[in-house]
Amino acid sequence: MREMQIMSQPEQSRLDLFIDRMVSQRACLEHAIAQTAGLSGPVYELGLGNGRTYHHLRQHVQGREIYVFERAVASHPDSTPPEAQLILGDIRETLPATLERFGATASLVHADLGGHNREKNDRFARLISPLIEPHLAQGGLMVSSDRMYFEGLEELPLPPGAVVGRCFIYRRG
Repeated sequence: MREMQIMSQPEQSRLDLFIDRMVSQRACLEHAIAQTAGLSGPVYELGLGNGRTYHHLRQHVQGREIYVFERAVASHPDSTPPEAQLILGDIRETLPATLERFGATASLVHADLGGHNREKNDRFARLISPLIEPHLAQGGLMVSSDRMYFEGLEELPLPPGAVVGRCFIYRRG
């Protein structure tokens, strides 16, 4: 018998990975915004970057405050939150302080905190998962570009249009 040659799939280009992440992020955010529309608690954007997702949230979230957690602002001027909704500092310190301020009231938390090193991203996700989890209200959703490690949140299936492994959604039941 002739052996079949198994051709490996070419590794995705960085452009393809970026596109998958952006398409997934939009699909998951829009799904989460719709699913949490009946909740009144604030929305948290963990990591501002250049402000694309904050700008998207601001256009689509109705009737809820959006608080942005960031070390230092470097966003486009059109995508910079007002000072009253900007929580500056190390997220390992600002998340616990915000929990004291607001309690478990967040209707939606979005995190895109990772870089290009998957191992480093995973270590950071393990570190901050227990800091994020207590913020979510009942029925609240967490959308993340990295797999998170929660004890009391359920991972949900992705909505149509999202690419498996490029975005994750979790819910407090």
